[in-house]
Amino acid sequence: MARAGLSFETLGDLVGKELGVSGWVTVDQDMIDRFAECTGDRQWIHVDPERTRKESPFRKPIAHGYLTLSLVSAMALEIDAVPENTQAAFMHGLDAVRFVAPVIVGSRVRLRSTLVSMEHAGPGQYLLRTGNVVEIEGDSRPALTADVLVMLYERRRKRT
Repeated sequence: MARAGLSFETLGDLVGKELGVSGWVTVDQDMIDRFAECTGDRQWIHVDPERTRKESPFRKPIAHGYLTLSLVSAMALEIDAVPENTQAAFMHGLDAVRFVAPVIVGSRVRLRSTLVSMEHAGPGQYLLRTGNVVEIEGDSRPALTADVLVMLYERRRKRT
């Protein structure tokens, strides 16, 4: 999906500006358990509520850092800062990922994204760097910060 009225020509005008804020996503125990099952990371701090009540400094399970990081893509799609004439968008990489605060089970998180840079990478190709903060509702500290690099491909115009 593409943002109406946004083009490759106008996207550069947004460098240094906020692209948007996603809606809230609740990180519940089911989500954490499913992530643990998919990845094989079943460390007790994530999947054992009884043990966390006794032994964890948080007294509740916390989300995997990589679960929180994986939510960035879906929340970024909700922000929808893709030009109308985009043929494809591919993850190119991550820089400066920092896990700042734990996401305790039951917390709600959202993404705040800023366009850091846009570089022409070849004919019809643009490399975007976005600065991303995953906020935790009610916490002054973010769950994580990360720069995400995305390669956008412009749809070729048909010749008449």
